[in-house]
Amino acid sequence: MTTEARSPAAPRRARSVIALDTVSKHYATGEIAVRALHGVSLRIERGDLVAIMGSSGSGKSTLMNILGCLDAPTHGRYRLDGIDVGLLTDDELADIRNRKIGFVFQSYNLVPRTAALANVELPLQYARLPRDERRRRAVEALKMVGLGHRLDHLPTALSGGQQQRVAIARALVTNPAIILADEPTGNLDSRSTRQVLRLFAQLNLSGRTVVLITHEDEVAQIAKRVVRLADGEIVEDQRASHVNGFNPALRDLLELRKRPARGDLTGGGVA
Repeated sequence: MTTEARSPAAPRRARSVIALDTVSKHYATGEIAVRALHGVSLRIERGDLVAIMGSSGSGKSTLMNILGCLDAPTHGRYRLDGIDVGLLTDDELADIRNRKIGFVFQSYNLVPRTAALANVELPLQYARLPRDERRRRAVEALKMVGLGHRLDHLPTALSGGQQQRVAIARALVTNPAIILADEPTGNLDSRSTRQVLRLFAQLNLSGRTVVLITHEDEVAQIAKRVVRLADGEIVEDQRASHVNGFNPALRDLLELRKRPARGDLTGGGVA
């Protein structure tokens, strides 16, 4: 009896959480046509940590707006977690933004005169979750970023680094497919910058997909993959480590911290 030899099965690739196919974005300013993006194709796998870099005018802000479903491409196709966003209504897009994307902005975008806990609850309010469930999940998210002792503090009573960590907790609370951070350390001092970068690193280590839009080399150094834009096109795409691996800067950043307490991604001891 003979047996038929079989070729080993190829490993299955993880489904891309972000898939851009020849995406272009053109703006008309009077008689002048501005080509912000041209023919951009990009795949980002679940669990990756990607930095998108570029100078002013490179197209990275336009790309961030498209990734965040805040703007639509002129041409091309964008799928977020398998969903073709070009086929969605405005209401469906708003729902996708709330459920699938956790936004972190340079200016924090916290609601003034509103406590940290209430700020983090906001996306869950839009999702119409019951009050007790909103509070439970918001408290848990704030504890994860090391701010369980700052639940009732207003933004004005928090440092810049603490405000950004509240913003990260708000981004996490809906358990989104991706965390999309636009210049997240742009308004922070060096100490707070490292605290926030460690937090992103820990979030990625726990399996979150993180995309950082930045022009800062210190931020890009922790990424497992760096994509550079110029004149609306991808001009460089370098992988520093496997999706499930560590590059040296990311490893060093994580090893500088004490082992975090269960449920606390900051490692404790952070003001």
